[in-house]
Amino acid sequence: MNKKSSEPSDFDNSRVDLDAEFSASNIQEVLDKLDHELIGLKPVKNRIRETAALLLVDRVRKKSGLTASAPSLHMSFTGNPGTGKTTVALRMAEILHRLGYVREGHLVSVTRDDLVGQYIGHTAPKTKEVLKKAMGGVLFIDEAYYLYKPENERDYGAESIEILLQVMENNRDDLVVILAGYKDRMDKFFHSNPGIRSRIAHHIDFPDYQPSELLAIAKLMLADQDYRFSQEGETAFGEYIQLRMKMEHFSNARSVRNALDRARLRQANRLFYKSNKNLSRSDLMTIEAEDILESRIFNESSLDSDSDKGTN
Repeated sequence: MNKKSSEPSDFDNSRVDLDAEFSASNIQEVLDKLDHELIGLKPVKNRIRETAALLLVDRVRKKSGLTASAPSLHMSFTGNPGTGKTTVALRMAEILHRLGYVREGHLVSVTRDDLVGQYIGHTAPKTKEVLKKAMGGVLFIDEAYYLYKPENERDYGAESIEILLQVMENNRDDLVVILAGYKDRMDKFFHSNPGIRSRIAHHIDFPDYQPSELLAIAKLMLADQDYRFSQEGETAFGEYIQLRMKMEHFSNARSVRNALDRARLRQANRLFYKSNKNLSRSDLMTIEAEDILESRIFNESSLDSDSDKGTN
């Protein structure tokens, strides 16, 4: 008499090569892009890799005939300005597309003004038009807490939120919504809007950059535009970062980008007005210490000015 198998009769013991599935998805290309574009942010990158692994395994399970509810993919990105939230959202859209969770993989980035109208009957068409553009991809709503203004009885943000809730629930297979903003304000927003909170499965916090990371970001930004620091210029910019981080309205990589734009302006003026105009390729590429040290930040008697709004 043959011994019966203890396994269920419909159990398929065929093997699945996850490495092969991962390679075929081309997700690694996106993750490499993220590593190139963003210095540091290890916790954020780890969460993106974990989410990619979840989606990859879920796709393989479906191919193997294993049923489960589709994972909820709506997300919250919290952190200060200039910490890479929009860039990560863009790469997340690519990952979702390559794994077949959205049709097109484009990113539509909006704020309250794109969604909320100023008079009765204006909000619904605006919100629905944005959602129509975002279908098949990712909708990124920056400073999402501004949608909710309970102190203003005539505000129409609640109408936009109601439409978003319906679409987030009914179109989960065709749209991923990412809400972004300062952590404390986002926490308050979720507390005031339990419907929104219940639909967000992934919360990712973006830490501020350290000075050494901001200097590395600056060098990467320059290299992408065929510029570089001289040794003295790099030292000066490191000092600049230390001073700028103590001021109000510091925006991490965004403030670094603004500072580099002004340094390039000073370099161009130095080359045109102060040099002999017989320039080498190296001259054209190099940001010198004087291009940094001429910033008024080094001469400010008070460290509470906003350099991104005038101080340079």
